[in-house]
Amino acid sequence: MRRLLVPVTLLLALVASACSFTVGSDPTSPAVIPADTFNAAPLPAGKEPVEKVVRRVLPAVVNVTTDISQVGGSGQGVGTGFIVRSDGVIVTNCHVVEAASKITVFTSEADPKRFDARVIGSDCLHDLAVLKIDATDMPTAALGSSADLVLGQRVVALGYALALEGGPTVTAGIVSSLDRTITAQDPNCAFETCGANQTRTYSNVIQTDAAINHGNSGGPLVNMQGQVVGINSAGDDNAQNIGFAIAIDSVKQTIADAQQTPLGVSAYLGVITKTVTSDLAFQLGLGVEQGAYVLDTPSDGPAQAAGIGSGDVIVEIDGESVATADDVGRILESLKAGQTVAVKVVDSGGGRRTVDVTLAARPGPAQLP
Repeated sequence: MRRLLVPVTLLLALVASACSFTVGSDPTSPAVIPADTFNAAPLPAGKEPVEKVVRRVLPAVVNVTTDISQVGGSGQGVGTGFIVRSDGVIVTNCHVVEAASKITVFTSEADPKRFDARVIGSDCLHDLAVLKIDATDMPTAALGSSADLVLGQRVVALGYALALEGGPTVTAGIVSSLDRTITAQDPNCAFETCGANQTRTYSNVIQTDAAINHGNSGGPLVNMQGQVVGINSAGDDNAQNIGFAIAIDSVKQTIADAQQTPLGVSAYLGVITKTVTSDLAFQLGLGVEQGAYVLDTPSDGPAQAAGIGSGDVIVEIDGESVATADDVGRILESLKAGQTVAVKVVDSGGGRRTVDVTLAARPGPAQLP
């Protein structure tokens, strides 16, 4: 990363793997999400609203256990996921299944059911992996809208914190901040993807004071209507009451695409961006009032190879205007890996240039043979 903008983006040194949990040695096809899954009917009012939320969501929460090769031997990682389709489509974090040779899912029932799982889609820039198990009539969690969140709104986090026996842990809190950008360690990420420091940068992140600990990764952060608004992803061992979740709106399309085309190849530009606002433009002295501000370009990605770097603002891709960071993802959805497109950028000095970028296939979690 060329430039670290702590006051603007609050880049925190977190431990993403701290939300999955290594516990020791080896232990013992899809369709599209229905539109009504994204917005379930609100829960009825009651005296114990958190309990009502848990009763609705908990049956869809699962334990995601991975066999991982490590230096000096094999180990096992433990994270969390949640079912979004009754035929066994599960959402979790990319870093939970990174470098896994085997993925096993356990339900949250008193007598858990066990399933072998496979990855059918991912977006590791948003710490997302989509899994599939062979199952029917599974309970599901409804996806809400992270765009509707406000500061101070109550939320509930569910997950297998610390891999404790006895099932998932439930914690509650509020939305502490919206649209954070964080840097987190991913010790299972390959050098060519995450560099020597094995770090990833995530944008569109929700900050909450609901406790998110080792093992919580991939679990749902839900609103008081029982709808998933975020995917628990990272915590900070050096701070209290600070946890982070990937905003659900930033990954909804990938979840649906993974079901339409399992293991389908999506176009990848290789940029981590933030929407340019008037405040950001003034603070950084940008030469534009809108666009997608480049926070980072992952190593060996198409954008970096074409000369796009941190501090640039993307204003157009393949002839389509870019006004927000979301526009980048929307435009890429219509493009294909291997396609060469023109990208217009404005640099930190206000200079404009157009570069040709050959799009790659979006990287997923590295899977061992």
